[in-house]
Amino acid sequence: MENFFSILGGMGTMATESFIRILNQRTQAHNDQEYLNYVMFNHATVPDRTAYILDHKQDNPLPYLLDDIKKQNVLNPDFIVLTCNTAHYFFDELQGATEIPLLHMPREAVTEVEKHHQPGEKIAVLATEGTITAKVYQNELEAKGFEVLVPDKELQGKVNHLIYQDVKENDFINSELYLEILSDVFEKYGCQNAVLGCTELSLVQELTEDVPYSVIDAQSILADRTIELALKNRSSI
Repeated sequence: MENFFSILGGMGTMATESFIRILNQRTQAHNDQEYLNYVMFNHATVPDRTAYILDHKQDNPLPYLLDDIKKQNVLNPDFIVLTCNTAHYFFDELQGATEIPLLHMPREAVTEVEKHHQPGEKIAVLATEGTITAKVYQNELEAKGFEVLVPDKELQGKVNHLIYQDVKENDFINSELYLEILSDVFEKYGCQNAVLGCTELSLVQELTEDVPYSVIDAQSILADRTIELALKNRSSI
């Protein structure tokens, strides 16, 4: 297979399925051959990224991810899509292990924030505690001059419950809790927008009807960027 990209996912699997679904739905295709060529790595057994970031005594996901990169080097795709936000904690090590470009989901999302907001505006980051602790989004947003709202203990508790208890453990799309979280962000804390920095949150966003707030959905943006780059590579052949 020529002119293809690879997706390093499975963290978690339902969120990766959401990414693939969005990717295929948004690809303008009228026959089989107009869809995109890609290889899917659904590496579900990668150790929990947040657990390791919060406690380095836990199993380190990096060797597992580096092994995935090694395998993708053999396949030699045009580029690699990393669909786990928290795994971007290891981005520099992963990119350093390959000459194949890796798309950087947080940077793509922050570029989208810049299109709609001015420096100084307050942007919330909704993500796992690992992503928050690693400042995966805070550093990118602050470098562009935005004020960043990091959830307090109460709000982060709601986000954690939605990600882990609802989506990961029970495959439950808790739209009521999701809308409560967004209400807190926009109404209680006065943010101008929120970045969904966890693919489980992106999954809930996708499947929740009539969301009254405009959010920056990192996974959705990554899907658009993936399509754009894949079509660009295809047209250059």
